[in-house]
Amino acid sequence: MKKCLSFISIIIFLLPGIISAQSQTLTLDEAIQIALENNTDIKVAKMSTDKSRAAVREAFGYAMPSLDLSADFSHFLKKPKMAFPDFGALLTNATYSILFDENVIPRDESKYVPVENTLQSFALNNAYTASLTLTQVLFNSAVFRGIGASQIYYDLSLAELRNTISKTKLNVERAFYGTLLTKELLSITQASYENAKENFRNVNALFEQGFVSDFDRLQAEVRVENIRPVLLQMENMLTTTLNDLKLVLGVDQFLEIDVKGEIVYNPEILPSEDDIIDYALTNNFGLQSMKLKMNLDEEFIQLDVSEYWPSLAAFGNFSYAGTSDDWNFQNYNATTVGLSLSMNLWQGNRTKNRVEQSTISYKQTEEQYTLLKEYVVNQVKAKYLELKRVQSLVEAQQKNVSLAERAYELSTVRYKEGTGNQLEVQNQDVALRQARINKLQSVHSYIVTKYELEQLMGKINQEYIDPYMPKE
Repeated sequence: MKKCLSFISIIIFLLPGIISAQSQTLTLDEAIQIALENNTDIKVAKMSTDKSRAAVREAFGYAMPSLDLSADFSHFLKKPKMAFPDFGALLTNATYSILFDENVIPRDESKYVPVENTLQSFALNNAYTASLTLTQVLFNSAVFRGIGASQIYYDLSLAELRNTISKTKLNVERAFYGTLLTKELLSITQASYENAKENFRNVNALFEQGFVSDFDRLQAEVRVENIRPVLLQMENMLTTTLNDLKLVLGVDQFLEIDVKGEIVYNPEILPSEDDIIDYALTNNFGLQSMKLKMNLDEEFIQLDVSEYWPSLAAFGNFSYAGTSDDWNFQNYNATTVGLSLSMNLWQGNRTKNRVEQSTISYKQTEEQYTLLKEYVVNQVKAKYLELKRVQSLVEAQQKNVSLAERAYELSTVRYKEGTGNQLEVQNQDVALRQARINKLQSVHSYIVTKYELEQLMGKINQEYIDPYMPKE
């Protein structure tokens, strides 16, 4: 029983820490770091980078010497035979021929034996061979071009990784400030709801004292009830935006999170439009990737053209072998050095057609690059104009908010003094709420558009990229 109570006490002591561990309030930088760590596209791009780096090392390996060892042993269960003249008949005839020629014995032609072919075996039962071969490529255009192509492929994978990181960062910024915007809209709606309730309390007090009609009291109450569903809708919207942010961050949907930050207008002096476009065309991650893809396609053309060129390699071979019938091997060795030259003269126009295909692929990438370039220029212009538009509006909207706040205060004072009516109060409350929303949305648009422009320009803090770059 005491152990049970002790266990319960520990759980009660740890429970607040467990609950707080399930809830997290994030700044923008913290949200970006979490998203970069969890993003699947970044993980895949990182693996592609590691793969391409291995491909570079493999390509260099083809230019290095190659050393091969081979060995084999064979044993005949049944020896092969071949037709060959009968050695016994040949020896007998040769012997008699000498004896006849030297007059040792009288010549007798009947002594000669007909020579016929018989099946004979010249192989020994057991044989082994061990061979060591060293090969060094002296000239092979495909090998040397492959090294260059693999390096471009590696650079392309790095560019794609940076592009993926940049896009992930922008997605977090959009979702994060979308959540902040919803929180601010909820706050504005909450303030309007509190204003409506305060107004209703005042009207109700005046009604009880007989200073206002029942109609005014009903209008004030209706205004409260009209705002209530809007408030609930904004609360639901905040929950939805937080869930969307969780998706972008790659965290569990059951994790309780909140965001910490403000939608603040910080005007900046923008460079000229031409300067921004030039910067984007040079540093945009998508354009960099597409340019490297063009270079890679160009290398593929040269790789296919390499099939027309000869290949020259030097080689050296040392072999050791032996044969026997009874496991008493007769051993011998041999050493060979030389050059190997090979060149295809014709293979049914396959090389020609491969070159044509790779050339078409290069032209397709070139067209895609041109299209992407035009898209980037168009987007930069649009974002630039949006920033200029918002900059010209925010100050006016701030002034409009101040006027709306003053008008709402005057309407409530006029109503209390008996010179106004509930319609004026309601209209001014709506005008104040809309003025605040307009200003908030404009500032939000300015911030998000600025982040989008930075992404188009390829501007990103290096601290977000460095942890995911391969360590050389």
